[in-house]
Amino acid sequence: MTTQISRRHFLRALGAGGAATALAACGTLSDSRKTKGQVVVVGGGSGGATAAKYLKRFDPNLDVVLIEPIPRHYTCYGSNWYLGGLTRMDRLAQTFTVLRDTHGIQVIHDTVTAIDRDNHKVHLAGGDRLSYQKLVLSPGIDFRYDAVAGYGPEVAETIPHAWKAGPQTQTLRRQLEAMPDGGVFVMVVPGNPFRCPPGPYERASLVAHYFKQHKPRSKIIILDNKETFSKQGLFMDGWQQLYGNMIEWVPSSQGGQVEEVDAATRTVYADGGLTRFQADVLNFIPPQEAGRIAVESGLTGATGWCPVNQLTFESAMDPDIFIIGDASIAGQMPKSGHSANTQGKVAAAAIVRTMAGMEMLALSTVNTCYSLVGPEYGISIAAVYRYSDGEITGVPGSGGVSPADASLHFRRQEARYAQGWYDSITADIWG
Repeated sequence: MTTQISRRHFLRALGAGGAATALAACGTLSDSRKTKGQVVVVGGGSGGATAAKYLKRFDPNLDVVLIEPIPRHYTCYGSNWYLGGLTRMDRLAQTFTVLRDTHGIQVIHDTVTAIDRDNHKVHLAGGDRLSYQKLVLSPGIDFRYDAVAGYGPEVAETIPHAWKAGPQTQTLRRQLEAMPDGGVFVMVVPGNPFRCPPGPYERASLVAHYFKQHKPRSKIIILDNKETFSKQGLFMDGWQQLYGNMIEWVPSSQGGQVEEVDAATRTVYADGGLTRFQADVLNFIPPQEAGRIAVESGLTGATGWCPVNQLTFESAMDPDIFIIGDASIAGQMPKSGHSANTQGKVAAAAIVRTMAGMEMLALSTVNTCYSLVGPEYGISIAAVYRYSDGEITGVPGSGGVSPADASLHFRRQEARYAQGWYDSITADIWG
């Protein structure tokens, strides 16, 4: 961590580490151990697509079916780059062609409407019912629209959350483009846990980059239902260096905990209605929970997230269902694309070894998260995790965050690594 080269090599090792440990666990699987069976994977995002690919890699005899309603998946990571004008939306689109044509995975573009756990079947909106021996569920997040008065699915069409990349991301970009110079962009951030802990603050950074170029008199206000946030010191130092006083962060105790939204006037209220903020563009990110199919299938606990055996990602409610990605309770691992990717490999290894009558090994998991404060100003956090005493915990001394006193050259290098990380992980998942 003391030089740019050592940090680059460390992060490269993290990117390969999840695959390496999982391959080590399954690479010795003999032909006599391989078994014929059908595994259904629900959700084609970072977790589900990874699980499908590695299931087939670990045991080519398996029939693997991936169910994903959307033919083009837009990654949430990288979507802030689009909002800041650094990339095009089509550069974030991932397809399932390689998974289908090269890896032999059956891909069905449909929506799962129900999981019949007693009979091991998934019901699809198109009318089909698919049987499974093991089911991988990677449903991502859904929103707790009832948590704040005045905000709901219908309001989200005009006051977007843009926390699932795609049409809402484009809506938010159009609103930023239409906003007058000198306008106010207000972003409301939920309390923990939620998808991509550093994401809102990268979003504010890159919107500020866009404003600095095109609307320099504008203001950004972050209303946060927390007292601290991921990489806080690094973000705030970068904001001051690049944008001066354009970005204002308001923690929960100082009026950041929003309780009501007036969609007609784009106004939010806090402190029992005593504090109000009116926006020209309002970006409201609601509190979150596991994807709806997990909730409706009885696979969530009191928190709204899915408890799992953190050694295997087997559901605590059903031994034949494995839940990965944002929906799962994965110890100290954050809800991130990289976490979902490495969890997909662990779950694939667990399923293959279980079906072959082998014990599961305790595999290391990893997470790397880059954030752009500006086009040439990157920061990152990385960690290695291990399973111990029933829970995934961080390995002491592994990873860490970008140095607080790094040079601008270092920050430029981190920004370049961010693009390299994106290219690498999307190739690993969908390539």
